[in-house]
Amino acid sequence: MTAPISIRPDESVRTTPESEAREHGNGRATYLRQLATDAAREVRRKNVRPQSAAMARQIAASPEARDFAEFRGTPHWDAL
Repeated sequence: MTAPISIRPDESVRTTPESEAREHGNGRATYLRQLATDAAREVRRKNVRPQSAAMARQIAASPEARDFAEFRGTPHWDAL
């Protein structure tokens, strides 16, 4: 469920989103929502990458984990 968020940019930066939104054929709210969504996705990716690297190091360090990962392979959605 989404909830509205109210933002009040300074007058000095207000014109930039308006002109960018017009260039993309969107309203200012849609443009700012897309910027916020893109930023949130990037934050999530930055958090997931170190976790993935840590898991890969742990698998590489354990022969049993390597065997398990090799046996399981990459999951394929069509097989579900």
